[in-house]
Amino acid sequence: MKLQLHVWGPAFQLPSIEAQCLAAIAYCSLALPKDSWELIATSDPSVSPTSELPALQNGSVWVSRFGNIVDYLRQYSNGQWDLDRDLDKSDRADDTAFSSFVESRGQSLLDLYLYVTSQNYYGNTSPAYANILQWPNQWILPPKLHGAAKARTEHLDLSSLDLKALEEHRQREHSAAVAAGKVPKNLISRPRESVSGLLGRTAQQNSFRLEALTAEFFEPLEAMLGDKKYLLAKEGGKSPSSLDCITLGYLSLALVPELTFPWLRDAMRVKAPLLSKYTERMRTRCFGDNPVELAHSLVPESAPKSPLPWRAPGRISVAGIGSTLLNTLADSTPILRDVRMHNRMKQAVESPDAELSAVEQAAVSSYADARKKDLFFSIAAVVGSVVALVGYTIYTGLITFETQEEQFKEDEDDALVDPGSATDFLGDLNLGSLSV
Repeated sequence: MKLQLHVWGPAFQLPSIEAQCLAAIAYCSLALPKDSWELIATSDPSVSPTSELPALQNGSVWVSRFGNIVDYLRQYSNGQWDLDRDLDKSDRADDTAFSSFVESRGQSLLDLYLYVTSQNYYGNTSPAYANILQWPNQWILPPKLHGAAKARTEHLDLSSLDLKALEEHRQREHSAAVAAGKVPKNLISRPRESVSGLLGRTAQQNSFRLEALTAEFFEPLEAMLGDKKYLLAKEGGKSPSSLDCITLGYLSLALVPELTFPWLRDAMRVKAPLLSKYTERMRTRCFGDNPVELAHSLVPESAPKSPLPWRAPGRISVAGIGSTLLNTLADSTPILRDVRMHNRMKQAVESPDAELSAVEQAAVSSYADARKKDLFFSIAAVVGSVVALVGYTIYTGLITFETQEEQFKEDEDDALVDPGSATDFLGDLNLGSLSV
């Protein structure tokens, strides 16, 4: 049986829209014989037990994330499919260090570039996801990915790249000021600020910060590459390593896409011209000479000659649609969301792919269990308090309950009104006739 690599689908003329998937595709393209694996643009993380892509499937065995896939292929092939087999001890240390550097810094920049920058997200990234996702994921997953990227980059203090959120915040502040009477009436109906005006102001605010972030990422890689063909290759070396694959995954998404506001691509071309040429060269070797289209992954026969062994993904089932909707509903419900989060945390640390010691796994697992118990205790305490309050109000008579017989008796008593004396009745009658 062939190995199957499940990835997010093609976008921006690349075989995937996600950096880790591109890295895994590049590694398999360089290390594995073409007839030993298949590339499937699943675009549905739920196919993997860990709900992550890329995911390598070998029968009943699933392995997620680039580093775990590399380790599994090394062990599965007894070292034959190991791009790092010729590295010495020093090079292996550099491989580990720079791989972590590329993943951490590169992910932050791509989050800012593809998701937080509102022109790029709404104009390019979101439509690209809409093309590769099936219903209902095309309405569910992009906002989740957008929110996750904003949360990951919040510490960088570059939220002003999100012009839509910035404009909404400005309008809320203006409305609040109007309601409080702090804005003169002649300014209440002032027109909405244009996108170009917002862009100009935020560009000035962000330019220095982005300049520093891009320099911190590109310049060390540019210096490491130098005049070499690959990052860890010796003088004249012709063999790429796993570091070249993970670097290609992140740099290709920075360089190749044609976006509305290409600030990352422009910075890469200016700060790292050698790295830009290296990325184009690696892209051609790993992904082929021709730009990758979505149709190539859906109908592999339509793809031109390519080093990628595409296989058409299966259609999503009714059960899969129902599962997606139920999971979305559960993640939107406060109590269920917290319970599921703690369960996923426990499953993640107890997974064979988790790079944690037994002590660390036990500690995190115990923490997840304790948090879930605290949640259930809080729910029980709230329910108990409500029941006690209702019981107290009933006991003190603030709330009473009447049976149907008691209610019927009260209605009869209300109907039996005292008619008064005959004299009173006749007097009322005489007054009525006089008034007429």
